[in-house]
Amino acid sequence: MLHSLVFDIETIPDIDGIRQLHNLPSDLNDSDVANIAFHQRRQQNGTDFLPHHLQRVCAISCAMREGNQFKVWTLGDEDSSEAEIIQRFFDGIEKYTPNLVSWNGAGFDLPVLHYRAMVHGITAPRYWDLGEDDKDFKWNNYISRYHMRHVDLMDVLAMYSGRANAPLDQMAQLCGFPGKLGMDGSKVWQAYLDGEIKAIRDYCETDVANTHLVYLRFLKMRGHLTDAAYQEEISLVRETLTGYDATHWQQFVAAWDPVS
Repeated sequence: MLHSLVFDIETIPDIDGIRQLHNLPSDLNDSDVANIAFHQRRQQNGTDFLPHHLQRVCAISCAMREGNQFKVWTLGDEDSSEAEIIQRFFDGIEKYTPNLVSWNGAGFDLPVLHYRAMVHGITAPRYWDLGEDDKDFKWNNYISRYHMRHVDLMDVLAMYSGRANAPLDQMAQLCGFPGKLGMDGSKVWQAYLDGEIKAIRDYCETDVANTHLVYLRFLKMRGHLTDAAYQEEISLVRETLTGYDATHWQQFVAAWDPVS
């Protein structure tokens, strides 16, 4: 099994950036600032989904498969700054050079991380290596869409055609995995305003667990896992998550089809 790191981010509007770019008064509350940005976005293209550079990262969750271990966690803690959790993400790549796995990571997560890393002056030389430091990276790096050092499962399965994209939640459920449990990306901003940072972090963790499980099915389809090896990997994930005490993992395991 390749050393892999599945990742997912959750974002909220970059209130400070929106204030700066639109010259909004400092006493305008965060909700009103965001509503102004949402309104302008709807006027432009009919959706209130903000552009990548105006998204602020509030959680990064990871699922790592290494050696005989599997684990899921969220970087930093509830009080960690955006800069800290982004730097931790790139520091992990610097240290371990894992194979990254995501669902829509090339279309959303990584571009957001690029912009926010620029804003905070974060360094990530290993991630950006295109062969200048390590010749192997010339032919297999994190940036190229068609290399496998970062596998955007949604993009690959859709044959790089946006018209064929599928939602992670539905694909996970179709494969017999739990899918999303009670929250989705559209609810993150309100949860943040309500101070429910832990709920956002928990939701992000279940997303990476779903992505990892779908990735295992992808490896089986590619012939990189035999039926027996696939079942061993599934059992490792189930046993690991069953051993976690947190409520969201209890709910996740309870929702999991036992024959998937």
